[in-house]
Amino acid sequence: MNQHFDIPHAEALAPRLLDLFSCSGGAGVGYRRAGFAVDGCDIAPRPNYPFPYHQGDALEYLAHLIDSGEIERYTMVHASPPCQDKCALTVGTNRSRGWGGTHEDLVAPTRDLLDKTGLPYVIEQPNGRAEIRKDVTLCGEMFGLGVIRHRNFELGGWSTPKPVHVPHRGRVRGCRHGKWYDGPYVAAYGNGGGKPSIAELQQAMGIDWTDVREELTEAIPPAYGEWIGRAYLSGAAEAAA
Repeated sequence: MNQHFDIPHAEALAPRLLDLFSCSGGAGVGYRRAGFAVDGCDIAPRPNYPFPYHQGDALEYLAHLIDSGEIERYTMVHASPPCQDKCALTVGTNRSRGWGGTHEDLVAPTRDLLDKTGLPYVIEQPNGRAEIRKDVTLCGEMFGLGVIRHRNFELGGWSTPKPVHVPHRGRVRGCRHGKWYDGPYVAAYGNGGGKPSIAELQQAMGIDWTDVREELTEAIPPAYGEWIGRAYLSGAAEAAA
């Protein structure tokens, strides 16, 4: 299934980014705000994804783009591959089988294909999920968000100075081991135990185009993608000067 959108002329001239394992577009919206035109790909139907979108296996689609030469229309690739073998409680966005089953590490094959593109790329992972280079680590507090949501980013074919981590202002609100804790952040995962409402989660993450809890809890805040996108474009502009 492919969804086609009319692209304004200004966006057609923008550098184009491929957003793999895109979920509902948390990263993609950030990259768009940074100045990229964005195309997404995810194995699940994502009707809330706000940009042109291909439904299908992300690695098969990337291999097709490489083999056909269509990858050349892109300037950069972002990938958020699931890594179930490192986290048995997580359902990745690229699995159709649901909970349980054989856990797969898709990070290594994703990296192999990204290297074949010859393009600069980003691989994003949560803490404790996979072995990637932690070239950049971002946290919600860096952007004044209502979530912590640490995420690590491996930068392939480019680099940028690491940002300074900002101390947290307190705890994540919710119940832990039968004890209630209050704090300035909400827990952007699961249900129960004092988890936020949909509206609270949208506000905390800076996401307003989806009200699906699963999509909100799987997303990274758009501020992260915007920071990464601006860092790349700034470095590219400096190199061209």
